[in-house]
Amino acid sequence: MPDLAPLLTPDPKELVDLVRALHADAAPWCPSGLGQHLHWGPPLSAKSTVLSLRRHNRVLEHAVGDFTVQVEAGLPLHTLQQALAEQGQWLPIDPPLAGDSSIGGVVARGLSGALRHRYMGLRDQLIGIGLLRSDGTRAQAGGRVVKNVAGYDLMRLLCGSWGSLALITSLTLRTQPLPRQRLQLQLSGSRTALQQLRQELLLRSPLAPERLCWCHQGQQSRLLLSLVGLNGAAVAAQQAQLNDLCGSAIEVELIEPAQLQPTAVAADQWLLRLAVQPAQVVNLLEQQHGPWQLQLTAASGLGLARASGGDAMEHQVSLLRQQCDALGGFLTVLQSPQPCHLPAWGDAPHRPLIEALKRRFDPLQQLNRGRLPGVEPRQALSL
Repeated sequence: MPDLAPLLTPDPKELVDLVRALHADAAPWCPSGLGQHLHWGPPLSAKSTVLSLRRHNRVLEHAVGDFTVQVEAGLPLHTLQQALAEQGQWLPIDPPLAGDSSIGGVVARGLSGALRHRYMGLRDQLIGIGLLRSDGTRAQAGGRVVKNVAGYDLMRLLCGSWGSLALITSLTLRTQPLPRQRLQLQLSGSRTALQQLRQELLLRSPLAPERLCWCHQGQQSRLLLSLVGLNGAAVAAQQAQLNDLCGSAIEVELIEPAQLQPTAVAADQWLLRLAVQPAQVVNLLEQQHGPWQLQLTAASGLGLARASGGDAMEHQVSLLRQQCDALGGFLTVLQSPQPCHLPAWGDAPHRPLIEALKRRFDPLQQLNRGRLPGVEPRQALSL
């Protein structure tokens, strides 16, 4: 955790009174789960108090037959996955992590990973949410609590809000059966052949891969693909269909499962979130001859770029951002190995609406001052 003080770790009985006291003092504070990712994104205000929910870490209810689970937001993600696995289920997300992360922190950052190709994004797996406003007012939405709600869709609004609107206190999520068989493949060939295969898989093929993403390093681009099924015969049938689609132009290679598992982000690495239109991914990859390791989902164009601090410099991040902007996309600096002078993100086209929502949810501008997604950090501080 970054060296920020004071750090508050209230228990469930103390939480509301503590938030109300901070509101009465108009004190800035930062919602946090386990505190391992506070250094991501724009720098925190040095005057902010960090309020951690690490003591709010229970599984409240697991409806195994309904494939839903309700948890407190401070529950570590790996603990949740272990509890679900005991019942043959899982939460199909693979976000980048710099250490242990709470499920509330993962939702607040809104980063789902390459598994979104089959299971959609994290916000699509939310069916209920509990929150605490900056003035201590509790609210709930979705799930079994509210039906046919008019007004804000709080679940999707808070997913990816970086704790700038409210403190997430509990979540109800959809779960999925654990796949019984999984086959992980690497596809190599010319970018033209790989792009044609991507279009075939997405538009015309009956295959439904668990993940399909571009992977690029140096000057080499590949497609990484996972197939899942109820048994080995089902997966083998899918592999035979894939081999027919690839023909002789694309080499299909079996890889170990560990090669597709997300690895922890080291402190000396750059970590960038980027996106371009899916049809423009190949154009972006053709411009890359530098230090970046890129992985972008083939259907959405969303992905990550990594590089060590010794291999990549700030001007190379700026160049990559310009390339994404030119292709109709964006780039967010999640982590830098040293103080970065580039803004973590820029202004979104709908910035006035974002600012209006911020004023409605947090009139005193207490929550995560300077961190409002869609508003350049220097502008967010002046709100």
